Amino acid sequence: MKQKKFILQENELPTAWYNIQADMPTKPMPPIHPATKQPLGADDLAHIFPRECCVQELDTEHDFIPIPEEVLEKYKFYRSTPLVRAYALEEALQTPAHIYFKNESVNPLGSHKINSALAQCFYAKQEGTTNVTTETGAGQWGAALAYAATVFGLEAAVYQVKISMQQKPYRSSIMRTFGAAVTGSPSMSTRAGKDIITRDPHHPGSLGTAISEAVELATTTPNCKYTLGSVLNHVALHQTIIGLEAEKQMAMAGEYPDVVIACFGGGSNFGGIAFPFMRHNLKDGKNTKFIAAEPESCPKLTRGEFRYDFGDEAGYTPLLPMFTLGHSFKPANIHAGGLRYHGAGVIISQLIKDGLMQGVDIPQLESFEAGMLFARSEGIIPAPESSHAIAAAIREAQKCKETGEEKVILFNLSGHGLIDMSAYDQYLNGDLINYRVSDQDIKQTLKSVPE
Repeated sequence: MKQKKFILQENELPTAWYNIQADMPTKPMPPIHPATKQPLGADDLAHIFPRECCVQELDTEHDFIPIPEEVLEKYKFYRSTPLVRAYALEEALQTPAHIYFKNESVNPLGSHKINSALAQCFYAKQEGTTNVTTETGAGQWGAALAYAATVFGLEAAVYQVKISMQQKPYRSSIMRTFGAAVTGSPSMSTRAGKDIITRDPHHPGSLGTAISEAVELATTTPNCKYTLGSVLNHVALHQTIIGLEAEKQMAMAGEYPDVVIACFGGGSNFGGIAFPFMRHNLKDGKNTKFIAAEPESCPKLTRGEFRYDFGDEAGYTPLLPMFTLGHSFKPANIHAGGLRYHGAGVIISQLIKDGLMQGVDIPQLESFEAGMLFARSEGIIPAPESSHAIAAAIREAQKCKETGEEKVILFNLSGHGLIDMSAYDQYLNGDLINYRVSDQDIKQTLKSVPE
């Protein structure tokens, strides 16, 4: 099987993250206090997050932010990740398109999430924090955070979405192997969890419920900070190491992407690969198309409303300007657990609003069909989340087949699916179905959004 990989040497690795906020024609609106409706500054957020992350969150001036040497040294353990020309997938599709994927699945944690986990734990350790807490859906972020906490000598507590914990028990085992305490959410260990269970004893959990519990733990535990795996600006910032590498690797391949694609939950891996290329649209006149592939069952980009909303179910977080389905939205039990989030990140929401990128909805069965084709052609079993990006890339490649255009398509393979085989078993046995949320359900959950 013909295949070509592009890998950077150690001295070619990026030494700064790219901050797209500095180049955006319309700056993101600020987070606001839910009671006073006043904008929040870094000091206001620092009781929840490491302070340096708060500064990065609100930075709209500096286009590049240096990667701390201690974090860069840890990156060198597994970066660069390969950029791969997917010849076999192209052949299977009989498309004239050139398809490339950035393979974030090859690092020891199996997904892109470690890129921000190392940075956030470093900043927490630097300011004297001893404990970190977080939420996780499918468990990729929880595993990355648990490992990064161990690397920097921190104690970690993870709230994992209950349904995902049942679907992917080995991810919980990985977190515990790295020393983290893992609790299914909603739980009876926090006030937020108790309230949710009281309202709905059979609640399967969501990223919104898990965030509420993790934030409550962070704000009621001495010397503890909350860390987040997606949605927020500083998380997408850390992930731009992906796209900055891909820029250099595409140059090695002698090509430049016409289309950049990633799956979409809150925006971390999408921003990670897309933002460095998007800056050339904003500054250099490039015309690359950017596509965020979300589940049909959780369609905040295509069917949500742009509103100030809470990032969690209990309303503990600041209000964020986002495309949202409402913070009380209860997503269907799809296997792409990392994409079951009610809202989109602030930067992504503004870019969608300004028409600089687009979202597409992928039905669950189409995503698994795409994942199967990718596995059988390229020999890599993708995570269910990543399969949404593959499905969107296949759609674009098929358009090229119809028109005869030889476009260059780049997508981010955000993680492998080797711990998701129960999902593949269900697909192969014919036990999976599509879920499409109704307009009425969306209208109902949007009623929970503050005016």
